Amino acid sequence: METVLALVIGCLYAISFYLMLRRSMVKLIFGLMLFTQAVNLLIFTAAGLTRGQPPIVPPGATAVPAPYADPLPQALILTAIVISFGMLAFALALTRRGFLAMQTDDLDRLGRDAPE
Repeated sequence: METVLALVIGCLYAISFYLMLRRSMVKLIFGLMLFTQAVNLLIFTAAGLTRGQPPIVPPGATAVPAPYADPLPQALILTAIVISFGMLAFALALTRRGFLAMQTDDLDRLGRDAPE
């Protein structure tokens, strides 16, 4: 399973880098979206795929019985999802504002035609 996820992560990284190198602002945003999903999958896979019970200490025990799912990667991924959503909302608002002001989403034209 880890091999399949490694291939999927590699493909997501490749597609996201390809999209981020395009001249369109919309393709840049799609590339950023795919990049954040690839990072989330990478964190999930690096933590190890454990199908276990939740990490709850039973009454009378001093430790969690093995095997258990590690909650730290899940918390990191949840935090990364929230941050990427905020970044995506800001990028969409910035793209819309730039398109309304300059009537283009071409990054080369946005930098060249900017008022001084």
